[in-house]
Amino acid sequence: MSGRSLPFIGIPCCVRTLHERPFHTVADRYAQAVIDAAGCLPLLVPSVGWKIDCSALLDRLDGLLITGSPSNVEPYHYGGPPSREGTLHDPDRDATTLPLIREAVRRDMPILAICRGIQELNVALGGSLHQRIFEMPGRFNHRRRKGRMSMDQRYGPAHPVALTEGGVLAGLAGGAAEIIVNSLHGQGIDRPGPDLVVEAVAPDGQIEGVSLPGARFVVGVQWHPEYKALENPFSIALFGAFAQACHAINAGTAAKRRAA
Repeated sequence: MSGRSLPFIGIPCCVRTLHERPFHTVADRYAQAVIDAAGCLPLLVPSVGWKIDCSALLDRLDGLLITGSPSNVEPYHYGGPPSREGTLHDPDRDATTLPLIREAVRRDMPILAICRGIQELNVALGGSLHQRIFEMPGRFNHRRRKGRMSMDQRYGPAHPVALTEGGVLAGLAGGAAEIIVNSLHGQGIDRPGPDLVVEAVAPDGQIEGVSLPGARFVVGVQWHPEYKALENPFSIALFGAFAQACHAINAGTAAKRRAA
């Protein structure tokens, strides 16, 4: 099987300064999940904002995976108040992912959005965010747990989420009413984008999953299904559904090439 017979999944990078030099980075677990759990080929997309022609780039891709990140979406994108001093932002990533998401939705291209990714998906489609959930009355501290611990502990089960009956995520969970997820986020969805539907909610009321009705596959989750994806039945189902949608795009593109 040739490499191009597999779907290409674009993964936009974060921009990080290491040793006083900027790098475009993606955590390895996302690329590995695309390979192992989705059976697709990851292509890293540098976050260079307006320098990318979204249309030309998406012509060469079959899906988008929007990853988590320590940085927050800049609040001016959704009309929020200025961030607290010291908040980590990544304006080049914002300038890259938000237009890519909108154009991918317009094309009915599959999107799987994880952690920061669900927040970007929501903002791109007209929603808003809570910047500091952990300071809201009655809400959990959803952030990464501190102290010395293994990666398994850090990304281990944290709380249940209730799945919307009849929704996409409930279907992937075999009709289950809830699943247990990890939790490593400080901000999250406030007002969902007008075209999005809520797929999962934490016990404190925080929205943890959304989808776009009528789309081939546009799903966002607030947790991290990519961590040891092959050891979690729901993660296997989620990446499998994403892959199926990406294969359909890939097959359609190949058919057009043959017809030409």
